[in-house]
Amino acid sequence: MNGSVNHPANRPFRIGPFELRNRLVVSAHGLATVTEGVPDEQDARYWSRLSRGGAGLIITGGTQVSPDSTLRNRILTEAYAERALPGLRLRAESIRSGGAVAGIQLGHLGRETLGAGTFLPFVAPSPIRGPREPAAARALGAEDFARIADDFRLSARHCAEAGFQVIEIHAAHGYLLAQFLSPAANTRSDRYGGGAAGRARALAEVVQAVREGAGDDAVIGVRVSTEGSGPAHLTTEHLVESLPCVAAEAPFDYLNFTWGDRGRYVPDMATDRPPLLGRSAELRAALDVPLVLCSAFRDAEGIAEALTSGAADLVGSARAHIADPDFARKVLGGRAEEIRPCTACLQDCRTYEPTGLCVVNPDLAPAGEARRPARPLVLAPPRRRRREGGLLVVGAGPAGLECAVAAAERGVRVTLVEEERDIGGQLRLAAAVPNRSGWADLITYFRRRIDALDIDLRLGAPVSDADVAAAGEVVWAIGANEAAPPIPGAMRSWDITRELFAGAETVVIADDGFGWWQGIGVIETALASDVARVVYVTPGAGFAASIPAESRTQFLERHQGAPLRVRVLHRLVAAKPVAQLENVFDGSREDVDADVVVQVGERLARPLTGANGACASAIGDCVAPRQVGHAIAEGRAAGLAVELDGSS
Repeated sequence: MNGSVNHPANRPFRIGPFELRNRLVVSAHGLATVTEGVPDEQDARYWSRLSRGGAGLIITGGTQVSPDSTLRNRILTEAYAERALPGLRLRAESIRSGGAVAGIQLGHLGRETLGAGTFLPFVAPSPIRGPREPAAARALGAEDFARIADDFRLSARHCAEAGFQVIEIHAAHGYLLAQFLSPAANTRSDRYGGGAAGRARALAEVVQAVREGAGDDAVIGVRVSTEGSGPAHLTTEHLVESLPCVAAEAPFDYLNFTWGDRGRYVPDMATDRPPLLGRSAELRAALDVPLVLCSAFRDAEGIAEALTSGAADLVGSARAHIADPDFARKVLGGRAEEIRPCTACLQDCRTYEPTGLCVVNPDLAPAGEARRPARPLVLAPPRRRRREGGLLVVGAGPAGLECAVAAAERGVRVTLVEEERDIGGQLRLAAAVPNRSGWADLITYFRRRIDALDIDLRLGAPVSDADVAAAGEVVWAIGANEAAPPIPGAMRSWDITRELFAGAETVVIADDGFGWWQGIGVIETALASDVARVVYVTPGAGFAASIPAESRTQFLERHQGAPLRVRVLHRLVAAKPVAQLENVFDGSREDVDADVVVQVGERLARPLTGANGACASAIGDCVAPRQVGHAIAEGRAAGLAVELDGSS
């Protein structure tokens, strides 16, 4: 199903006193557009734009209820502080401005400090060390929890006063209330522990407190997650036992059901299907409340399946709306083929440097910028363009594709030339690696836009001097190459295919010390080829140091038990006939019999040819090899800078 006006999400849904215009929910997230705990004007612009995108309910996240759940960098909203009220009002007004119902999620981190510095000691139900923390948290006494419940009450009152219509309680992802629900994290024997009813009591008291603070008109929801065999061991079975106890003591208006604890709850592109599809029936049977189903819903088809199968009443997504703020309108309006896809790469939306950004959406920008900062390299000074020439884009990697699409959407006549037989550039190499199919989705999007915008695409031959001479303006986007391995007998990572590993017993892979995706992709290709042994060598101090932390966690879990050996602080010094590894400290060497040796090389910008008199610029890796987000941002900037003199 490619999405249509008859899409099952295209029906209203009543929740409490509010009628949602459709069944699409922007699930709780935040972009750190917060100044010292207070949402700022940039924050309001972001939520206003999402509201115009058409979702029925928008829930903002990253909102804390207590000072002992606040990070030193102050990028989480501090709802307990009265000084946050103006920013909260602005946020709620922004969400409602486009027709969405305004929701906010209230939470407490508990023992999960996100690896960041805190001012106050972090707390937990029991003195059990969290799976991602160096020491056990301070165990809460009964009087301590009464104070936290009061913090939820006060924060809820502030949010209701600010104009939020829906308040969601965060009891998911291994945070404080999830810790109380988990028998692995909660070993208490008082009224907050013991069996399922005791473990549910903390959440029930918070539901009551939030109801008291927000008032009778507010909709109160609860977000929970199943973590399978994850470190917190909070399973669907545990939830089926505990949540009816909560509902009996403190009824709530809806349940938000999602996946995973920290490190897992934002699935990367190895997850190509929403993990909770087909897994919500037990909870629906146990609770008589509407169900919002979340996690990895990135396209119209998955949403339709969740709704038509009866798995959910509403479907929530976050990253899909970050990548394309018109995601909802396109799903509901039968324009699914126009959706700019979330690739689930996790490269920018999870870093908060300085705010959450998006690799595929260059319109998402840090404070003070209209879009993500990018500056094409000018090769020939701007002058009067030839009206008849149009725009020539040389290279159909991510930079060239974005430039061509951005210019064509403005009415510019565009010719796109690519010497390879298909578009994509390095995206195509990355998409061929197991568990990296999100890049293929992005290539498919660009291919559709090329067709829809009638861009003249020429494949399989280099650009000619005549093409350059005839163009009104030229943008070079010819990318980069990987350097040849300095070790004789080693192969480049870019040349690897599964066929090259056929019959290999041992593969040695040496990275450049940075631990980026090139080497990790070769590992996954080798493992998918049933290689008996993979030895990964890096002069760096850690494994996969540069890929997103959540992707690294998911990679490690995905390959538990795999025949993979990692040698950190070692370098490759010889490849054939025997691979030789050298310790970077004492110089000692280790020999490894290897059938194939792969060495990750430096990426080198392809040399630019002369501009031949045309107004010309360069974008992407041919300026300096970087990441996909840089290429797309520069492509957008170049496409928007083209003067319309050359349009048809």
